[in-house]
Amino acid sequence: MSKKILSQFNIVSQCRKYGLSLWQCPQFLFLLMGLIIIVSSILSYMIGSRYIDDPGTVALVVIIITAVLFTIASIITRSFENLAELSRMKSEFINVVSHQIRSPLTNLKWALDFLTSNDWKKTPEKEEEYRSVLYENINRMSELVDDLLVVSRLEQGTVPLRKKEVSLEKMVEGLLSEFKSFAAACNLKIEFSHQAGLPLVFVDPSQMKIVFENLIDNAIRYTKGGGKIRLHLEKKDKNIYFEIKDSGVGIPKEDQKYIFQKFFRSENMMREQTKGSGLGLFITKAIVEEMGGKIGFISEEGKGTTFFFNLPIK
Repeated sequence: MSKKILSQFNIVSQCRKYGLSLWQCPQFLFLLMGLIIIVSSILSYMIGSRYIDDPGTVALVVIIITAVLFTIASIITRSFENLAELSRMKSEFINVVSHQIRSPLTNLKWALDFLTSNDWKKTPEKEEEYRSVLYENINRMSELVDDLLVVSRLEQGTVPLRKKEVSLEKMVEGLLSEFKSFAAACNLKIEFSHQAGLPLVFVDPSQMKIVFENLIDNAIRYTKGGGKIRLHLEKKDKNIYFEIKDSGVGIPKEDQKYIFQKFFRSENMMREQTKGSGLGLFITKAIVEEMGGKIGFISEEGKGTTFFFNLPIK
């Protein structure tokens, strides 16, 4: 018990427990602020006693000490905000993951019950249908696990980058052929244009594929049937510029500042699509920035969204 009590006073270990540096750790900042208050009080008394005939000097010292204390208080407030944000994200993580796993697990259970039970009247067609349900839901769970692993590696900076010269227009054309049936099933038209003679870009092709897949998949999922999606590539100065514009549901103005955060999904997007972990855009932004680029978007609710990014040519 005594060791446990003593550990509470080990500020360094407490900060490491939460994965915070000393200058972000509330316990350390409170201790620092307390020491500064004590020292500043003693100094104020000493200076005040010595320079009692010069009230201007005393006032200046008090102002300086107040400014220092105010700065430390602001840092403490930010550290608590960071902890509150981490707590919120932890809760969102649990909610999202539990929701995303519960649905496929339920489907898997029903499909397995059907295939293993003797109480159901089985036909080859029905058995094939339920096997498809098994594969689809296993894939959903596998995709969620893959996304979580990618996020973990990106945050830890352990994603191995194997960069080489890549033709982005050929990569996009290849991916569009893969999404062709999905877009056709959603009754969507996809147009792709690009500037002639685009230079190669030095990137990791596997990571860039994830970026394009996430952006194209989002555009298709959140665009209603009969809509249109336009993709464009061009060279701008020393960068390659890419944009994907859809005529979908758009992003509410109040949600736009959160759009690249982990696990965030705006309410109108959740109404349109129940699937999705809220990790795709976070991963996309992290990869683009890891490649030395910048990403952004323009959106209006009910009128569509345009995502765009720049990548350095070399």
